[in-house]
Amino acid sequence: MTATTHESHGTGHDDHGHEHDHPAWLAHHFDDAEQQFDSGKLGMWLFLVTEVLFFSGMFCAYALLRSLNPEVFSYCSAFLNEKLGAINTGVLLFSSLTMAWAVRAAQLSQHRLLVALLGATLGCAAMFLGVKTVEYSHKWDLGLLPGMLYQAQVSHPEHHAIPTALPYLQAPGVVLLVGFALYWLWALMKRNDFHLQIAGPLAVAAACYVGGAFLGLKLEESAEHAETAAHATHDHSDHADHASEGTAVAGATDATALPVGSERENLLIPQQSHADQVAVEKGIEEVESPSVNQRGRAGVFFSIYYCMTGIHAIHILAGMGVIAWLIVKAARREFHSKYFGPVDNVGLYWHLVDFIWIYLFPLLYLIK
Repeated sequence: MTATTHESHGTGHDDHGHEHDHPAWLAHHFDDAEQQFDSGKLGMWLFLVTEVLFFSGMFCAYALLRSLNPEVFSYCSAFLNEKLGAINTGVLLFSSLTMAWAVRAAQLSQHRLLVALLGATLGCAAMFLGVKTVEYSHKWDLGLLPGMLYQAQVSHPEHHAIPTALPYLQAPGVVLLVGFALYWLWALMKRNDFHLQIAGPLAVAAACYVGGAFLGLKLEESAEHAETAAHATHDHSDHADHASEGTAVAGATDATALPVGSERENLLIPQQSHADQVAVEKGIEEVESPSVNQRGRAGVFFSIYYCMTGIHAIHILAGMGVIAWLIVKAARREFHSKYFGPVDNVGLYWHLVDFIWIYLFPLLYLIK
């Protein structure tokens, strides 16, 4: 009995010693930091494989639909603003740089630099979403919706300086900006360095979202002004051609100079939709067929567009949530040379998200 009691106390003492030697950042089921890091890295790579397979299905659907409807994809891609897509591409590439740098800062225990770099990555992601918000809201105003919801206007619509849906989509960013700014002011008054390191990056990210929406709006307005000017020039040249034709007809003595019924046929020509006008101005030859601008056809392109870019945006949001979690842990100075696996794994995820966009941009925006 005594021996058993003594043995049990000894075992408890050994366990207590083992618990004492186990650092807080090392999970109890791992023997050392290297085993924990390798296991986490393996799990992340397996998760990324499933993500690649998931997006591969959408890329295969894109390839199949484009091969069956090449003229529709050429026609509809004219409505995507290449400048906005290029800006988002540059923003995500820069965010990959800051994320990779953040991993190195975690390895070197550079805590403040780590928080700043994670905040920069978070701000880039927020700017990406701000620009994408303008793109989506502008297309909704024009009726460029997925599937059978597609309802592009028959006549040339009045351009809105501010898309009708934009204030509602931008409102969360403004609310978060005000909230995080107040949080930062409170931390500054309390002189709480921990909360200052958290509130600063979050406020900057909210400001980047609002700034990205403002930048996207300005670029959309400039594109619309250019289209309006081109349309006015086109109308002016058409009027000049019609005037010259009228003069020639008035001076003609032969009754057959003007084909019988030609004026009536011109009146029966349907007015081009805004979609047709934009595509013609951009040199899309396939829009000569009016059957392209139909719900069952043009809606196919915007279905795959919203599907691929929308799911990618959801991944951006998920990445932003995890990066915010890393900022909190970095402000607590939890990362160092032996424990930086979470930063490295999130970095791998973020690089995949950026990599997918590098394919989405040319496939949707550039290939005509």
